[in-house]
Amino acid sequence: MDTPVNRFCEPRSSAIHGTGLFAIRKIRKGTRIIEYIGERVSKAESERRGLERMEVASRNGCGSVYVFELDEQTDLDGGFEWNLARLINHSCDPNCEALNYDGRIWIVALQSIRDGQELTFDYGYDIRYYKDHPCRCGSPNCVGYIVRKDQRKRLQGDEQ
Repeated sequence: MDTPVNRFCEPRSSAIHGTGLFAIRKIRKGTRIIEYIGERVSKAESERRGLERMEVASRNGCGSVYVFELDEQTDLDGGFEWNLARLINHSCDPNCEALNYDGRIWIVALQSIRDGQELTFDYGYDIRYYKDHPCRCGSPNCVGYIVRKDQRKRLQGDEQ
């Protein structure tokens, strides 16, 4: 048996979307599970890459921007195969959150997570382009699109 790349999680097929990360042991609330790693880039380069990836996604149906804001000048582009954390899927009822600790993004458990449970976090997308980001999380709170929590009520009742 192969040694896991991360002591808390491993990639598996996901009912939410493609491949996700799943707990391989019980994880306690507040645990830093995995660092979201990548290349530090300027805002301009981040925007360029994001638009390029969205264009590709519009053609192949696979949304994958993988960018986190680090500060006013810098973003973190995690769209690389060696960034295992990029596989974490969105959920409208997430069990994790992404937190910036001194310029490093960590995926942290919001609650206790069972062995075998899929790790998820709220991608926090803005409502502006919501129709470009359908959600398949299956949560009772899901409005059908990946939109940050404080904007979801605006979509309730919207003809989708």
